[in-house]
Amino acid sequence: MTPTPPTARAEAAARIAENPDGYKVCEGCDSIIGIGATICPNCHSFRFDHSRERVVMQARILGAREQTSVTSDDLH
Repeated sequence: MTPTPPTARAEAAARIAENPDGYKVCEGCDSIIGIGATICPNCHSFRFDHSRERVVMQARILGAREQTSVTSDDLH
């Protein structure tokens, strides 16, 4: 797993929180993904929470801590 610098995560979280309508939260693994995705690239779930409040809350949570999940980029 490649550690992501906390500042990069915080910046990404801020961009997501500014435009929550462009994202959704995976109900399988709590990842934030683009609104156009049909399945989660991390856990392959197809259930999502599209609410603005949930996206902003999850962005703040994820932006405040180090990455702990394995992403597809980590596998290459």
